[in-house]
Amino acid sequence: MLKHLWIFIAMVVASANVMAQDEENENETEATESEIIAQEEEIEEQEEQADLAFIDSVESANAKTDTIKVFNDLPVGFDNKMDSLLNEYYKSVIVTPKRRKCVSDSIGVGCSDEVYIARLQKIPAIMELAYNPIVKKHIELYVLKRRKQVENMLGIGEYYFPIFEQELEAAKLPLELKYLPVIESALNPLAFSRAGASGLWQFMYGTGKLYGLEGNSLVDERRDPIKATHAAVRFLGDLYKIYGDWSLVIAAYNCGPGNVNKAIKRANGKKDYWAIYPYLPLETRGYVPAFIAATYAMTYYKEHNICPAKMQMPVLCDTIRLKERVHLGQIAEVMKIDIKLLRSLNPQYRKDIIPGNGEVYTLCLPQKSISSFIDQKDSIIAYKADSFALNRAVVLPAKADPYYRGMRGGAIGKGVYVVKKGDSLSSIAKRRKVSVAKLKQWNNLKSDRIRAGQRLRIR
Repeated sequence: MLKHLWIFIAMVVASANVMAQDEENENETEATESEIIAQEEEIEEQEEQADLAFIDSVESANAKTDTIKVFNDLPVGFDNKMDSLLNEYYKSVIVTPKRRKCVSDSIGVGCSDEVYIARLQKIPAIMELAYNPIVKKHIELYVLKRRKQVENMLGIGEYYFPIFEQELEAAKLPLELKYLPVIESALNPLAFSRAGASGLWQFMYGTGKLYGLEGNSLVDERRDPIKATHAAVRFLGDLYKIYGDWSLVIAAYNCGPGNVNKAIKRANGKKDYWAIYPYLPLETRGYVPAFIAATYAMTYYKEHNICPAKMQMPVLCDTIRLKERVHLGQIAEVMKIDIKLLRSLNPQYRKDIIPGNGEVYTLCLPQKSISSFIDQKDSIIAYKADSFALNRAVVLPAKADPYYRGMRGGAIGKGVYVVKKGDSLSSIAKRRKVSVAKLKQWNNLKSDRIRAGQRLRIR
């Protein structure tokens, strides 16, 4: 039933788009302004009913099967937050102590619409945090169904959120934008989308290059928490200069300005996210609601009995600029630091190697280890340099078999004897102090017959 309702809505929206395009191209005047408004209101009412029906169906199904359902309009990255890669990342940075002062409830409790609305309005945000049934289902996806994920992100956020806040504050952008990576990557710097976006802020390769993020076989700066955050803040600032509305900005961040511009045109020029909602790509329709929901969950987690996980990543870190080639394994072994921790702090190095190709790269270390690294830098770089090298710097080719000419301009090596007239195997063997049997074996001879000018191997 629900499927048919969505198909009907899609047909109505498609029909409305075709009519709008025909009116623009052919200047048709049959439809009056009142008819268009009535049609839009009818579509909005049908969508709202579909959303409510969908929520009811999800809650009913979950009550019977206790299975997490995925909404059709969730962002692509949001839908993949509990995959094996993410869980492995959480395991590498999260520590579960034997005793915890705060223990999350396994089952959360939802709130009334009035409570959700009041709480959203209390959040000190510049961005509009509007509420509707679509936002509600995303909020409850976080606080009811993905509580463990929220717990982990709160723990990891203790490390990443200050980095985001510093860059946003410096650029005078809304600090609540720090929650954008929550729905982009679930705060996993190694996240890689089906479309090829990478890192905390999910930059596409071309966009990353445009904003100064290097990419090669050893380095992907889209994964660098500091550089990628700086690039994302610049990108968001540029988008705001275009739209002047933060909801449209983050929609454009997700699907690109081209798709947002087309949606605005189809909505008769309305520059309002909820007005252009039906004309956006399906994933982007859930993007702003997911952002509002993430902002709510990260703010009111205590009210839903969710406790931040304890992480092992140190909050106090510092960076060192390096031109030398060094492997994270060298640093880990010399300084007795867990290699997993170094990888978590330096996720931009794909093969654990800081290239050292004349360019300056940054190494992030716990603040307490900075002085020690400076003191031991030369020793670290020299430590097992050959075994940690990805490629050999110099390789000498193997010498040709002395039986063959060519390595020394045609000269014959010491291990080759040229048979002279009157030679026999026995006389050659006697002079070279070897047996006849060995000579025959080395030269694959089946008899004792040899000829002048013949070359014999003498090993």
